Amino acid sequence: MSSQNAEQPRRQRLTREDRQRQLIETAWRIVGDEGTDALTLGHLAERAGVTKPVVYSHFPTRSALLIALYRDFDMREYAIMEAALESSEASLAGKAGAIASSYVDCVLTQGREIPGVMAALAGSPELAAVKRDCDLIFLEKCRALLAPFAAGRTIPTAGLRAMLGAAEGLSHAAATQEIGADEAKRELFETIIAMVARSAKS
Repeated sequence: MSSQNAEQPRRQRLTREDRQRQLIETAWRIVGDEGTDALTLGHLAERAGVTKPVVYSHFPTRSALLIALYRDFDMREYAIMEAALESSEASLAGKAGAIASSYVDCVLTQGREIPGVMAALAGSPELAAVKRDCDLIFLEKCRALLAPFAAGRTIPTAGLRAMLGAAEGLSHAAATQEIGADEAKRELFETIIAMVARSAKS
C-alpha cells in the first residue's frame, strides 16, 4: 500500500513540455476570465496548482509569459491557416478566401484576450522583435501563395504590409463586434484580390 502511494506522484508528474502547455492554457483562462491585469506569475502558480518556482523556471518574468502567449497565438493562427489552405481551391479566389477566413477566425477564437496581451506588452522591445519575425513569416508565405496569380510578377512588400494592416484592423473590429465576422472576411478577401491585381499590372 505504501509502495503504491509513493509511486502515485511520479505517475502524475508532467514533462517540462506538458507543464509549459498547462501553464500557457491556464494563463489564457486567467486572461479570459479576469483580464490581462490579473495575470501575474504568482496568480498563475495558484491557478495551475504549482509552486511559484515552477512557474519561474518556465517564465522568468511576466513579459516572458506574455510573449509566450503571443507566440502560442501565432502558432494557432498558422495552424488554422494551413488547414484552410489545404482544403482550398488552387485558384486566386480559393487562396485569398482561405487567408482571409483563417486570419479573422483565429483572432475571433482568442476573442478579447489577444488585444489585452498586446496592450500589456506595448513598448516592449522583445515583443516588437517577436511580432516582426512572425509578421515576416506570414507575409512571405502569402507572397509565395499568391505569386502564381500575379502574372509572373513579384508582389511588393508595400502591398503585403497594407494587406496585413487591413487584416489586423478588420479582425480587431470583428472581435469587438464593431463589424460582423463575415463582413471582415469579405473585405479582407477583396483587399487581397485587389493587391494581386495591382501587382500583375505593375
